Amino acid sequence: MASDNITLDPVSSGLPHPNQNSCDVFADQGVATVLFPIFYLLVFLISACGNSLVLYVICRSQQKCNSTSIYLLNLALSDTLFTLVLPARITYYIRGFDWPFGDAMCTLTAVIFFANTYAGIGFMTCISVDRYLAMVHPHRLRSLRSVRVVRRVCGLVWAIVILEVASVLFKSMLTTAKGKRTCMEFSNFEGSKSMAYLLLLACIVSFFIPLALILGCYAKINGKLRSTARQSALSGGSGGGAGHRRANTIILLILLTFMVSFGPYHVNIMQFMVRALLREPICLELSDFKMSLQVTVSLMNLNCSLDPILYFFAIKTYKQRVMSLFKGNKLASSDLHLKVREKSSSST
Repeated sequence: MASDNITLDPVSSGLPHPNQNSCDVFADQGVATVLFPIFYLLVFLISACGNSLVLYVICRSQQKCNSTSIYLLNLALSDTLFTLVLPARITYYIRGFDWPFGDAMCTLTAVIFFANTYAGIGFMTCISVDRYLAMVHPHRLRSLRSVRVVRRVCGLVWAIVILEVASVLFKSMLTTAKGKRTCMEFSNFEGSKSMAYLLLLACIVSFFIPLALILGCYAKINGKLRSTARQSALSGGSGGGAGHRRANTIILLILLTFMVSFGPYHVNIMQFMVRALLREPICLELSDFKMSLQVTVSLMNLNCSLDPILYFFAIKTYKQRVMSLFKGNKLASSDLHLKVREKSSSST
């Protein structure tokens, strides 16, 4: 579901399309060959810096990892893996949608793209549920947030991701169009309309159900926060709601990232599938869908550069660790510079 630019093949889709031979959904690519390299280069730089930094901070931390840190570590690993294949995609767009790296590399890129989407959705949902358990049921369901259980949950998420992307390994994502080798520029909807129904079901399971869980967690924590505030007002105390507010902020950021990154793509897929099941899409509609899919997939891939924002709110000491890291490097650089100056002055 996370292929970069999916187009419908009228012959293999089973969905009847008029003017099959004359419809060219790749007619307008001039703007894309300019904008996409710039966009993905920015995503690459932000994601590489942000996710590498959080991996370094978490791995170098002397404190014991809690449930949130473990989920964030897996999310950062997924985003970092996705970032590694971005240079190949940037090269592909610069060459005008011409893939120079062979079939195996194209398949590997597709697998990582799919895996990053499903893993991102999975671990964002896990973080939301984890914050809900910590704030609403801190004692009764504490065992569900133990390191052992969280590691098993992470293993389960990765196992589900592997099952979801396994089919891509047995399907070539490389094809030839107009003398160019395109990668991840198609999706064969075989089996007539059954594949359209399957895609609708996949969108519901992979997007709308996690979205409902995240919304539910946000509503519950928000309700707990208001209840705590009322009790504090009656008792005249401070309420100690800082942890609740922070958890509320974390889930709100996850919700916004979820909606901005994954929402447009899945809604776009669903609306086109529904219309394709009701009537035959004309060539103009196929071209519009192709263009909208490029935009919505770009938003979805933006997710890996938005995730580092979560780390500042989800990990209490993350900001301090980053600042101390840079301060430590600055001090080390100053000490080295001072030693060099002392050595040069003594030699003279």
